[in-house]
Amino acid sequence: MIVALAGGVGGAKLVQGLAHILEPQELSIAVNTGDDFEHLGLQISPDLDTVLYTLARLANPVTGWGQANETWSFMQALEKLGGPAWFKLGDRDLATHVERTRQMALGEPLTDVMRDLAERLGVRHVPIPMSNDPVRTRVRTDAAWLDFQEYFVREQCRPAVLEIDYAGAESAEPSMELARALDSPALEGIVICPSNPYLSVAPILALPGVRDAVERIHPVVAVSPIVGGEAIKGPAAKIMLELGVEVSALGIARYYEGLVDILVIDRVDSALAPAIEALGMRAEITDTIMRSNADRIRLAGDCVALVRQGKP
Repeated sequence: MIVALAGGVGGAKLVQGLAHILEPQELSIAVNTGDDFEHLGLQISPDLDTVLYTLARLANPVTGWGQANETWSFMQALEKLGGPAWFKLGDRDLATHVERTRQMALGEPLTDVMRDLAERLGVRHVPIPMSNDPVRTRVRTDAAWLDFQEYFVREQCRPAVLEIDYAGAESAEPSMELARALDSPALEGIVICPSNPYLSVAPILALPGVRDAVERIHPVVAVSPIVGGEAIKGPAAKIMLELGVEVSALGIARYYEGLVDILVIDRVDSALAPAIEALGMRAEITDTIMRSNADRIRLAGDCVALVRQGKP
């Protein structure tokens, strides 16, 4: 079994490739919930839904998030009434949030809700919430502390980032499914998807015991989300620059130093391989940009092979 740590569009793409290769019992998909928040009285789980919709082949192919062929009647009516329309909820997407909120109000944990949603959408590989307890990523900017969605969506990532905090992580429990996967005798290794390390991976690692568990597991394979000094999608490069971190695959390697055994980097960054390997990890060079389903499956196959070849 392989445990994938994922969040965001890049993580969802690689997870889809992994799910094509591996059976459900061979793959546990742990997804960041630090982006979750309550909006309009609804429980919103952006990363979980991005992974879910991608696996269900419902994701918007242009944005990577939300559903394809979406309509916006609800948001248009809400905006006309003067409601908060800065966070866009499509009509199809809205049904997911309403049903999640309904089930959770009845006392169902988020893990069970995601299992039910996956089953109803025909998804065999169920995305696992990192925790059933609330963890909220917050960003200290040059203007103020902002909840992540306020920074990311309402402010469009414009303010400079000075600090990131994962509120509640210190007291949250990893979900039972994640804890079991990390402790499973069948565990072969971990794949850290090309997700934003600060916003999608760090909240998972911040949960009590998770980073320690990952440090004991070998091999850990990570795919760099930075290619040629730029993020494939999202604000990773901007955040790294504002935090004073080198925006490169080497900067990613330094972030994961002591945790990752193999860092997968793109061919355009091959010159960085010696410096990456000087940090004590192997640099694996391949094509990491996933423009098509075939690219997702190929990169996933590379990651699975690296895990299995590197298993002690």
